[in-house]
Amino acid sequence: MTRLITLALLTLASSPLLAYVGPGAGISVLGSLLGILATIVVAIAAIVLWPVRKMLKRRKSRESLAADSAAGGASEDSTTHKE
Repeated sequence: MTRLITLALLTLASSPLLAYVGPGAGISVLGSLLGILATIVVAIAAIVLWPVRKMLKRRKSRESLAADSAAGGASEDSTTHKE
């Protein structure tokens, strides 16, 4: 118990200058934290937007199939086969 009290007193008695973080170290820490935060945001956005992308691809393929069947199955333009 006396060790705990001694440790607490030594911690409280430390000088504020010992806790100084220089500008280089501070910017490094901020850059790392922003990088980690950006990674988490991008991962969550990818997970959330994945079903939306699949839905849009399905809708596009259905519209493409409907347009092909309405055009008589010809999916190529008539100007591509000039002879």
